[in-house]
Order: sequence, then structure tokens, then C-alpha cells
Amino acid sequence: MYKAVWARMRALVCRMRATRRDAGMVTSEYAMGIVAAVAFAVVLYKVVTSGQVSAELQAIVKQALDARM
Repeated sequence: MYKAVWARMRALVCRMRATRRDAGMVTSEYAMGIVAAVAFAVVLYKVVTSGQVSAELQAIVKQALDARM
């Protein structure tokens, strides 16, 4: 019985160590996701505010507002 209890305790300790090692990984994955989302937002903002795209968007909005119903 002593060996069975010892093996169970060893398994629990190993599992606790494994979960502790991965604890910081989740935070870094979230940080990388946020950085990627911000970079994509900056690129999208630059594209949308560029001269040609801005003019096309204004033309689309103007055409939609001038449409007869």
C-alpha cells in the first residue's frame, strides 16, 4: 500500500509541476494576439485613409445617398 500511495503522490506532484510550467504561456499568447491585431488595424487604417481608397469610399457613400427609393 505504501508504494501505491507514493506513486499516486509522485503523479500528483508531476502534474502540478507541468501545469505550473505552462502558466505564463497563456499570457504571452494573448499578448502576441493583441500585437498582431493592433498591427493589422494600423495597416487597415493606413489603407482606408489613403487618397484613392478614401475617394472611392466617398463616392460609394455619395452614390448610396443619392439613390432614389
